[in-house]
Amino acid sequence: MPESDNTILQTIEVSTESAGQRLDQFLTTQLDGVSRSRVQLLLEQGDVLVNGEREKPSLKLRGGERIVITGEPRPAPLKATAEDIPLDVVFEDADLAVVNKPAGMMVHAGSGQNEDERSRGTLVNALLHRFKALSSTGGDLRPGIVHRLDKDTSGLIVVAKNDRAHNALAEMFSDRSIKKTYLALVQGEVERPRGTINASVGRDPLRRTRMTTRPQDNARTAVSHYEVIRRLSSRFGKFTLVKVRIETGRTHQIRVHMASIGHPVVGDTLYGGAGQLTDQVASQSATSKAARRKLEPERLKLGRNFLHAARLEFPHPRTRKQLELEAPLPLELEAFLARLESASPAPSPKPVKG
Repeated sequence: MPESDNTILQTIEVSTESAGQRLDQFLTTQLDGVSRSRVQLLLEQGDVLVNGEREKPSLKLRGGERIVITGEPRPAPLKATAEDIPLDVVFEDADLAVVNKPAGMMVHAGSGQNEDERSRGTLVNALLHRFKALSSTGGDLRPGIVHRLDKDTSGLIVVAKNDRAHNALAEMFSDRSIKKTYLALVQGEVERPRGTINASVGRDPLRRTRMTTRPQDNARTAVSHYEVIRRLSSRFGKFTLVKVRIETGRTHQIRVHMASIGHPVVGDTLYGGAGQLTDQVASQSATSKAARRKLEPERLKLGRNFLHAARLEFPHPRTRKQLELEAPLPLELEAFLARLESASPAPSPKPVKG
């Protein structure tokens, strides 16, 4: 393939010090931010020429070669594939299904995945195996998906089986006629019994994985209503179990909203929550390093966010019958909550009588 047939994006002269290296290994060290699998893809596409010829990734360099890069790596588009993964289906008919998603499961694959994990273990894959046919509105990567839950958030998610149901459900989400209620354990004692957080949410320009309530050009209106269910005072600190109803469905909305009022969700390290809770009483009672070694304080680690989509209320898109669906707290959250409730703080010492 002559070089003149392609646009030259980069030219690399191979030094004698690189003699003996495989072509793909050499290019991985030379192309900034390009993985070895992406290099091999470039070679397969014919976008790498060594002295004007296409070569295999295993070619051993001798030094002195002229390598021309004529294209960008173009991975095959992601496509969901059916996988036999158990599902907790709360409701199902010909138009839709409501599934209780476990924490740790991604709803669908995304651009952040590498080739080995691009479309494995997702909710979409499990749905395709269970239901076979889903709405096509979301495309090959997101069939049936009308809304999302974060990977480490458990609970109810509605899935469309056909395009008519998908469009109707999407309109309901848009006009806020679908009521979504979550349960969250947050750090600290929330003083007000109930309240509303009306703060726009946008992408954090400094940390792109985070959202923020600070003013941003891309910020969108977000409204969350919270209500205190109970307050906990334990040896691990103070916490509040809250019920949160959201009017909007912005990315990380509850997590960023609760953090914005000083009460991050337990386990949510992205927004300031502790990844591990430490027995504060034991820590304070050990006054020396030697004592701390002997009195190693107990630690609790949840391994996920304490956030659960507990309830969905909406009219059926075809029959208009009102659906009210619930999913109880997962066992790991119930157990974590019980451990905190049983770890009451040590009683205050009685004053010494003179």
